[in-house]
Amino acid sequence: MSTRNGLLKEFERVLGRDNVFYEETDLHAYSYDAAVVESCPPWLVVRPQSSEALGKAVHLCNENSVPLTVRGAGTNLSGGTIPKPGGIVILTNALDKILEINEEDLYAVVQPGVITAKFAAAVEAAGLFYPPDPGSQAVSTLGGNVAENAGGLRGLRYGVTRDYVMGLEFFDSNGELVKAGARTVKCVTGYNLGGLLVGSEGTLGVFSRIILKLIPMPVAKKAMMAVFPEVSMASETVSAIISNKIVPVTLEFMDNFTIRAVEEFSRAGLPVEAAAMLLIEVDGHPAQVEEDAAKVESICRRMGATRIHAAQDARERDKVWEARRSALSALSRLRPTTVLEDATVPRSKVPAMIRCIEEIARKFDLSIGTFGHAGDGNLHPTILTDRRDTGEWLRVEKAIDEIFEKALELGGTLSGEHGIGTSKSKYLEKETGRAAIVYSRRIKAALDPKNILNPGKIIGERVCTI
Repeated sequence: MSTRNGLLKEFERVLGRDNVFYEETDLHAYSYDAAVVESCPPWLVVRPQSSEALGKAVHLCNENSVPLTVRGAGTNLSGGTIPKPGGIVILTNALDKILEINEEDLYAVVQPGVITAKFAAAVEAAGLFYPPDPGSQAVSTLGGNVAENAGGLRGLRYGVTRDYVMGLEFFDSNGELVKAGARTVKCVTGYNLGGLLVGSEGTLGVFSRIILKLIPMPVAKKAMMAVFPEVSMASETVSAIISNKIVPVTLEFMDNFTIRAVEEFSRAGLPVEAAAMLLIEVDGHPAQVEEDAAKVESICRRMGATRIHAAQDARERDKVWEARRSALSALSRLRPTTVLEDATVPRSKVPAMIRCIEEIARKFDLSIGTFGHAGDGNLHPTILTDRRDTGEWLRVEKAIDEIFEKALELGGTLSGEHGIGTSKSKYLEKETGRAAIVYSRRIKAALDPKNILNPGKIIGERVCTI
């Protein structure tokens, strides 16, 4: 199409005038996400109302070599939903239907714009369970969860999003519908395209429909809070629980800085005097739950816990877990800029990683609150700063570099659940090696020859020819 104005009119014709946005306020609203990286307003924002319209929008972009970025709720923490200059943002919030919850075969079929928490509640109302529970679940979408391979508090026992994706329907770069996976428990038909798309951050396809595995709801559960006078005691308790062959549903860590911020925010009754605390939950058959809970309590006491409190009912348990989920919100109130990272290490290295984070905070004179899914090694060191302070921001950037260097030295990874996006792409070669990046770029070049699908994310700007 010869002109931008002509292409704009074509989007309006295909999607409807009410679903095409180009006012300055609209463009600004979709120029950034939750990552602390430079914003970039798109040329256009569109909102398809159907799967068919979504495919047509992708085809128009490819036909006219216009880069596109798919956006759910914009909770991305690595710059993954920031558009390219001159590109468009495709919103999925109109594609928000739960198409099927199959109680007989234990699966659900959803559109990408379904809110995670609403889906989990609908599944629970049917007597079933969808375990992935990212901290942003109240607003994040299932399409975004799949694109980022989101984790959550229950990842220790139940795994992450990829463990529940049975099948996908997605549009390739030309707007052709591709089907991968099935509704069956087993499926080895063709290449594992679904596995390739999960965690690809929108760089290889645009989701239209997702098939998710469901499981039975656990019969019983028990939650407890363990309070420690030293951070090292709490971190070493994490390793001790896992090494004793106990796999809780959740095993969460919070340092004193985070505890105080969360208590001020939530008034949940957290122990503000504690140097650190662990929030632990076990589930399963009632007898097994009681046995595991007793073992966990014994280990915590042996490792130096000064107090262990078990939730007396579901209301008390939920109150504490909601407080934990509010950690980022609580910390973000303290300074103008909040940098949340998710350096992840082998579980046995959690104590060492926490010590490294404390040393980095002292070295660069920064406030860092640390919390996270310690049971699976996924820590969230959260730096509180003010990006307008040039000197302090320089120290922040150096601290982030060292956090990732330490994580990799300990055999860890750059990201446990937030993705690479643009904010971590510069570190990728340190973890994967050059050959893996070149291989990935070849895949990208083959599947998206015009480089329109969320370009610049994960593997950088350059695209290799085959």
